[in-house]
Amino acid sequence: MNINEWQQEVDSWISNHGVRYFDVKTNTIILMEEVGELARLIARMYGEQSFKQSISDQEQTNMLSEELGDVIFVLTCIANQTGIDLEKILSDNLEKKTLRDRERHHNNPKLSEQ
Repeated sequence: MNINEWQQEVDSWISNHGVRYFDVKTNTIILMEEVGELARLIARMYGEQSFKQSISDQEQTNMLSEELGDVIFVLTCIANQTGIDLEKILSDNLEKKTLRDRERHHNNPKLSEQ
């Protein structure tokens, strides 16, 4: 499935199961909530915080996948309801970063291999 097909799938899901999109402000707040859940998980998996109970590596990976999926879903909803073509903006964004940062990261001594 390409990104445009994904956007259409999300739109269809909203029509069939979600009744309608939440307004953009509500979806932005939901996005912040989902990003917070992702950040909490990252802090426990890769940061210095720990889980309250033992969770297997597979369970952690499943949780990470689920949280990333939630973020992508809500971002897609916002793109759909604001008329943004995600495939185009992702391509444009990569081109912008390539032009802007082509040499920057290679010249950053903080990123040199150790």
